[in-house]
Amino acid sequence: MTPAPSDLPPGRLPASMAAFVIRPETEGEPEQAFRLEEVPTPEPGPDEVVVRVMAAGVNYNGVWAALGQPVSVFKLHKEPFHIAGSDASGVVWSVGANVRRWRPGDEVVVHCNQSCGECPECNGLDPMACSEQRIWGYETSWGSFGQFCRVQAQQLLPKPRHLTWEEAASYGLVYFTAYRMLVDRAKLRAGQNVLVWGGGGGLGSMAVQICRLYSATAIAVVSSDEKAALTRALGASAAINRSEFDLVKRPHETSDQARHRIAEMRRFGKRIRELTGGRDVDIVFEHVGSATFPTSVFVCSRFGQVVICGATAGYNLEFDVRYLWMRQKSIIGSHFANAYQCQQANQLVVERRIQPVVGDVFPFEDIPRAHQVMRQNQHAGKMVILVGASRRGTGVHGG
Repeated sequence: MTPAPSDLPPGRLPASMAAFVIRPETEGEPEQAFRLEEVPTPEPGPDEVVVRVMAAGVNYNGVWAALGQPVSVFKLHKEPFHIAGSDASGVVWSVGANVRRWRPGDEVVVHCNQSCGECPECNGLDPMACSEQRIWGYETSWGSFGQFCRVQAQQLLPKPRHLTWEEAASYGLVYFTAYRMLVDRAKLRAGQNVLVWGGGGGLGSMAVQICRLYSATAIAVVSSDEKAALTRALGASAAINRSEFDLVKRPHETSDQARHRIAEMRRFGKRIRELTGGRDVDIVFEHVGSATFPTSVFVCSRFGQVVICGATAGYNLEFDVRYLWMRQKSIIGSHFANAYQCQQANQLVVERRIQPVVGDVFPFEDIPRAHQVMRQNQHAGKMVILVGASRRGTGVHGG
C-alpha cells in the first residue's frame, strides 16, 4: 500500500502516489476523462523540485486536456498518461542536485511556466520566447492533481504566510496571466477604462483588482447578479450582464441576423459609454474568443487595445476589420508570465494588495466533477481542490 505523504519526512519520497490521470482512451467529458490511479512518484532532475501538493487550482486547460481539444495533450508530451493541474500550493519535499534556493520543508506556490533556461531568449529577452516554453500541467504532465508534482525550481514562489492552502493554490495561473496582459503587454495606466469579459471568473476577478490597484476603471461583463456583486466588491466601477445583449455571431449568419447583431453591439457600446461618462474603453481584456471578439474590436476606443490570452469559446475569430484599421486599434497577444513578473505579482499578494478569489472548494476525489462544473460555466471565482490539506482554512501562519 502506498504510504501517506505524512508518513514520510520531507526529503523522502514514497515509491508511488495517488493521482487523477487522463489517458488517450479516456479523453472526453471531464467526468469520464479523469481517473484515479496509483502511479510512480516522480523523482526530481538536477534543476527540479518535487512538491507535496496541499491544494490545486482548477483551470480551463484541464477541461481542454480532458476533451483532447483543440489538441490532444498526448501530442504535446510523450508521457503515457497526463496528470493535469497548473496551479498548486504545497511543501518542497525533494530537490535536485543543482537546486540552491529551496529546501525540503519550504512552503511554496507554483507558477506554471517552464522553459529551458539555457537559450539566449531565457537569458536576456524573455523566457516566454523560449522555443521550449511549455505550460506545466497542460503541455507537460506531472501537474498538481496528484499527491506530489514535479516542477522546475524556477517555478517556485514563497507562499504568502497569511493565506490558507486553498487560497494560495487559487491565483497563480489566472493572476499572473492577467498581470502580464494588463501591466506588461497593454501598459495599463491610471484613468484608463478597461472592459473585462468574465469579470466574475478566475481571470476576470484578478483583472478587476489589477485595474483598481492601478487606478484604472474596470467595467466587468458578467453572467449573473451574484457575479456582478462580486466584481463590484473587488473594485469594478460597474457590471454589465451579458445576457441582456445578443452579441454572439452565429455560424452561417444571415444578413438579417448580422444587422441584428451589429445593432446589439451598438447598444452594448452605448451602455458602456453611459457607465463611463461618454468614453469608450481603452483596453478590452479578452479571453473568451469567438463569442465576444467581434464586440471587443467594435467597442474598443480609437487607438485602443484588445489584449487576449485565450479563447474558451473558440479559436476561429471573425470580425469586421474596418473597425480595426480605420480606427487604428491594436490586438495584442499575451501568454502567461515570466518568472520575474510572477514574483512581482506574488509580492502584491504577500503585501495584501491583491486578494485571491476562491469559489467552491472540492475534495480530492471530486476533481472530475469540478472540471465538469467549469466546462458548464457554473462556477464563480476560482475553484480549488484540497489534495494534501485535510480541510479548508489550514496553512495560515501569523495574523
